[in-house]
Amino acid sequence: MWFKYSKYILWIGYIYFSYLLLLITLQYIPYHTDIAFLRIKQEIIVLNHYKIAFFTHVYTSIFLMIFGALQFSNYIQKKHIKLHRISGRFYVGILLLLSGPSGLVMAYYANGGLLAQISFLLLSAFWISFTFLSFYFILKKQIIKHQKFAIRSFALTVSAISLRLFKYLIIFFFEPLPMDAYRIAAWSGWTFNLLVAEIIIYYKFSRISK
Repeated sequence: MWFKYSKYILWIGYIYFSYLLLLITLQYIPYHTDIAFLRIKQEIIVLNHYKIAFFTHVYTSIFLMIFGALQFSNYIQKKHIKLHRISGRFYVGILLLLSGPSGLVMAYYANGGLLAQISFLLLSAFWISFTFLSFYFILKKQIIKHQKFAIRSFALTVSAISLRLFKYLIIFFFEPLPMDAYRIAAWSGWTFNLLVAEIIIYYKFSRISK
């Protein structure tokens, strides 16, 4: 019974956590540099390139949650293919031109020291690469490869949710020092998603190849 409704449960959870991300974004509208996360980044936010990267990332990434989700709606893929293609172009354009590069800049200044910085740099690099490859393969009409990299790309997009969720769970159950929890979440938040993506890819496309 639970499996039958699992898809709907996942969609409800996704919408709920996306709403929470929207609330975080709205904290910075109108423009503020001394609230929420930025309260602990006062020495860095004075740097113009970081300031541009931060607000670019915050203001654009929420749209990836919307356009990314539209890409994986079976109903839209079957009944509204034009909407699927348009939302895909927006997703790729926003990520490759704005969210991804700004994420790379922010990764260099990430809290948690070198360990967390490496994690976020890898996350941003994979995020950009998978998205580009997804776009590249659809241009080449290689649908299966396109779908595989689209799944990987979106899995990393959803790390915006899983990072915060893992951090909360780690603190709740294990009560480590805040920065230690952040370092662990910095890695587990996206590697777990990528592992799930690979499992989905394996089971989804292994049936096709048989």
